[in-house]
Amino acid sequence: MADTKIVVDCSTGEVSEIELTAEEVAQREADAQAFAEAKEAEEANKAAKVAEKAALLDKLGITEDEAKLLLG
Repeated sequence: MADTKIVVDCSTGEVSEIELTAEEVAQREADAQAFAEAKEAEEANKAAKVAEKAALLDKLGITEDEAKLLLG
């Protein structure tokens, strides 16, 4: 990823490409890391819910289609 940002002045239409500061680069990297961690946690949460649902259906001795029929 380039270490620049594009700034558009809407009142004049001027477009500028500006070098990022060290703080901006560090913030971008921290934001990317936080996003990756949040995405990983979300996927783990989804997997846990799927596993809980499968365990409950197994405990009840019914299939997912049967559960849909009962609840639908």
